[in-house]
Order: sequence, then structure tokens, then C-alpha cells
Amino acid sequence: MKILMIYPKYPDTYWSFTHALKFISRKAAVPPLGLLTVSAMLPESWQKRLVDLNVEELKNEELKWADYVFLSSMYVQKKSVAEVLHRCKEHDVKVIAGGPLFTQDYNNYPQIDHFILNEAEITLPLFLSDLQNGSPLKKIYQTEEYADLSLSPVPDFYLLNLKAYASMSLQISRGCPFSCDFCEITALLGRKVRMKSKEQVLNELDTLFRLKWRGAVSVVDDNFIGNKKVIKNELLPSMINWMKIHKHPFNFNAQTSINLADDDTLLTMMREAGFISTFIGIETPVEESLQSCHKMQNENRDLLGNVKQIQRAGLQVSGGFIVGFDSDTSTVFQRQIDFIQKSGIVSAMVGLLNAPKNTRLYKQMEEENRLTVDATGSNTDFTMNFVPKMDYQKLQEGYRHIINNIYKEKPYYKRIRELFRNYNPVKIGKSNIDFTRIRAFIKSFFVLGLLNKGRFEYWKFIVWTLINKPKLFIEAITFAVYGYHFRTVYGLRQVRRKY
Repeated sequence: MKILMIYPKYPDTYWSFTHALKFISRKAAVPPLGLLTVSAMLPESWQKRLVDLNVEELKNEELKWADYVFLSSMYVQKKSVAEVLHRCKEHDVKVIAGGPLFTQDYNNYPQIDHFILNEAEITLPLFLSDLQNGSPLKKIYQTEEYADLSLSPVPDFYLLNLKAYASMSLQISRGCPFSCDFCEITALLGRKVRMKSKEQVLNELDTLFRLKWRGAVSVVDDNFIGNKKVIKNELLPSMINWMKIHKHPFNFNAQTSINLADDDTLLTMMREAGFISTFIGIETPVEESLQSCHKMQNENRDLLGNVKQIQRAGLQVSGGFIVGFDSDTSTVFQRQIDFIQKSGIVSAMVGLLNAPKNTRLYKQMEEENRLTVDATGSNTDFTMNFVPKMDYQKLQEGYRHIINNIYKEKPYYKRIRELFRNYNPVKIGKSNIDFTRIRAFIKSFFVLGLLNKGRFEYWKFIVWTLINKPKLFIEAITFAVYGYHFRTVYGLRQVRRKY
């Protein structure tokens, strides 16, 4: 059996570091971990190929070669999915699909032959059994149960062209103990945090190490500290020991909840294990809005102080922010700007509220007859899928006001300086200065220091860093490039005119 696994392309305007990383290293952000995991569940005798459309093109020869195409996707990749399905139909190849998009929206894809929905550890064996027995295959394989992650194999990392990626991916757990109204995670994966064993995690690290991967590894868990007891007592001690033995070949980033700030020991252990950054859903500094969306983990706490505490412990913080809650007033826009600027959160993902399918917010909007269109899956494309209580034009204007006041050159570089004043990086392992970073350094000087209209603010920031925080110069160049990426995504970039 010949299997071609295809991962659709993200749109150019999607808020990710893909474009920033391409500027720095000409590489994509992370590989499609779900497809790599599914691949490892297939019979060893099958031939398997992977095409990630974010790093390569799909060739007709590959479609002619395949007996089946395995397709996985998120909502934001819908346009690319349509193009892939059209190509598959032209070559009369059967398509088997799974992942978040199809789990929630399979009724809109009648042209797909079979759906492997929910978690593949449960539903894929059912499909494979039917296929092996030659019995009529069902259209839909789905379950309401949650998978035992001890059954999850080491992903087929060997299928990747490792040189095409800036980071590898690692999944340790699924599920989140919290249940925010607008979040689809609990609808897809439940509130019980299910974890791989420490032995499984170390086995995956061993695999990446043997494949000679070095550098960034993204822990893609929805909440890495969802089960703090196991993380602190079992996993992190094992990771710390593994990293010491292997001379710190990786650095990790993760997604956590804000209560990470409550545990100094956990922060210290994460740094010792090689974690350098975390993404946190801040959402809003407005207490009423947090309560209205049941973001209970963020309620009644000093969010700004918590962010500063995590930074002082040596972890960079990126954050998610939302406007458009029913309880939001016209003051929310400036409050968001003030919080972001004071926090030193350089990578602030600000978006308009949307209601993904099967969330409490979606059901509320449906009951109130406020749904309009399908959500795009991107919260940075200035769209909403329901009618907000605030005047829509005022909401759009306020949103654009936030973007302008956090990503234009002057406020952006000011925010990095705020981070640097508070940030206390911990030196562990070798310095990660290589040819890629040197090239990014030279390229940033040319593009940001000469071609862009914001070049004065760029040079002012570079000089300030060299005088006040010279040890953070590499971080300064990296963040400057991120700013260029953000201005590109939001349409704020200005280039010198040629006369």
C-alpha cells in the first residue's frame, strides 16, 4: 500500500512565525506532527511519503504514485484543502481525512472517501481492520471516547526534510483542565489531561537526537502544565537529566496557563530543562470580560505582575489577546494597548473574538441568532462570525487602533526595551549563534535599517541594546525581525520609495 500524506498550506496572512522564520532562516515553523504520528500507526510494510505544502509543492507524480492520500487540516487551512481535493479528484486518488477541520465540519466534504475523526489512536485501527479484512469500509470512523496516550507511537520524524524547519514538535499531553467559552480544545480533547509517560517523551527526544536535530522544539500541548503534579515530579526531572547527559541539544517553548507564575519551583525546573518561552492566553485585562467567558484561571489576579514574574524567571512570554466580548466597552482598546506595552510581551497576538463550532460561545450565538458566517480559523484577518454587541464599525476601528499602537516601529521597539529591562535569561548549554543568525543579522540591517521608513527607530533600538543590554543582542535582532513580520501580516509595513 502506498500512502501519500499531505499537509495543507497556511494562508500568508495567518498569524504565525512562519514568515518571520523564513526571513531569518528560510525555513517553516514546525512540521505536521499529527500526520507524522498517524504515519507511525500504519503497517510498517506500507510505503509512506509526506508532502508539507508549507515547505514544498505537490507534484502530479506523487498523486499518481499514491493508493490513498491522508489529509489533516485546521480551519485556517480550508482554502488549501479545497485545492488539494481538486488535485486528488483530477488524479482519481482516494482521500482519507482527519484533524480538527474534518472532525467538526465533515458534512461539508462529501467528496472525501473516508473520515478518521477524533483521536486516531482509537479510530484509525478500526479503519485499518476493515481495510485488512476486505469488508465494506464505513464513510465515517468516529468516537466519543478519549485516547490512552500510552498507545501513541513515536512520530515518523524520519519522513521529514529536517533542514526545511526551524523547529521540531513534541506532544506530551492532550486536554485542558479549564473550559473557556470561546475555546474548542475541551470540545475536541476534553478537560481531563491525558499524558504520555516520561519514557515515551524521552524516547521521542532520543529519536530527534539520533536524527541529528539540534535547536528549537515546540511542545504543542494546549496546556503544558495542565497536570502540574506529574510535570514537576516525573517529567521535568527526567528531562533535566536527559538534557545534561546530552549536553543541552534542544531548547523548548510551550503553551501554559497564567498560573505558571504561582510556582517558582516549576519555573526554575522548566528553565533547567531547557524551556525558554511560553505562550499564555491573557485575553483581556478587563475583569468583567474574563468572568463573562469563564476564563477562571485569569480572574482575580495581577496579570501584569504574573507576566513580569515569569520573565524574571528566564522565560519569554508571548500572549493571546481578544476584543469583542459582549461586556467590552470603548475603553477596552486603550486598556489592551496599555497592558501589552507595560507587560513587555513582544509577540502579542491580538484578534477579534470568534465562536468556533461546538464551543459554548457558538451555542450561545446560535441560540441568540447572532451567527453570520463560518469562522475562518484566523483571528488576525479582521473578521468575526457573529454579530457583536458593540457597534461593528467601532469595534473594527478600535481593533485597528490597537494594532497600530503596538506594532508600529516606535511602540514596538519600546515594548522590547521594556522586556529587556525585566527579562532575566538563564544561560544553559552552548550559545546558539550560527550562520543562520549571522545571515539574519546582516539581512535585518539591510531591510530594517536601510529600506524601511522605520529605520530611525530600528537604529535607536540597536544602539540602546548595545549600550544597555549587549548580552541580549541576538534576541534584539530576532525580535526586530518578528516586528517586520507582524507589520507585514497586519499591513503596516512601510518601505522607502524609490525616486
